[in-house]
Amino acid sequence: MATAQSWQAANGTLPREVACLFDPEPELLFAIPEHKVPLPGGTRESQCDVFALIRSGPRTIAAAIEAKVNEPFGETIETWYQSPTNGRKERLAALCTWLGLPFPCDPALRYQLLHRTGAAVVEAHRFGLGHAAMIVQSFSPDARWIEDFQMFTSALGLTLDRDQSATCRLPCGLELTLGWASGDPMFLKDLTEVGTWTG
Repeated sequence: MATAQSWQAANGTLPREVACLFDPEPELLFAIPEHKVPLPGGTRESQCDVFALIRSGPRTIAAAIEAKVNEPFGETIETWYQSPTNGRKERLAALCTWLGLPFPCDPALRYQLLHRTGAAVVEAHRFGLGHAAMIVQSFSPDARWIEDFQMFTSALGLTLDRDQSATCRLPCGLELTLGWASGDPMFLKDLTEVGTWTG
């Protein structure tokens, strides 16, 4: 609910906290909620809470938005990869290759962060772009689970805190931006019921 309200309130632009992570000032080209991206290994797609194409200066960026309030980033690799099937081996190998991580990667990493970032990489290639992004849009006032996100960014050689973004270059040559955007807690309320926001 919070994510949907924040993107609807932005009225065809990026939510302020997401826009602040891109320089120069970005333009939202389009956004699709609950966008599913096929990945190697099995039939289960990676479902982005929002997928967006963003123009920032000369760059067009394929961005996967992962929305959070208080829920964690799902299973660790250690848990998800126990007694792995051939499909899981194929998927993890692909994700590690794309992101420049050893295979198998650090078992303490959260699988959701890998496959959501992988979804951005897939879509960047599909649209013929040179830049992908995975942004966590968190509505948690105390930035719950940011430590898991920082562990993931550190594995890619990046150091960042809340409301920051950083960019690395992947083995395929693609640029990848990771960022944490703190959403406005007002969107945790159902604004259509209280009358604060009418769409």
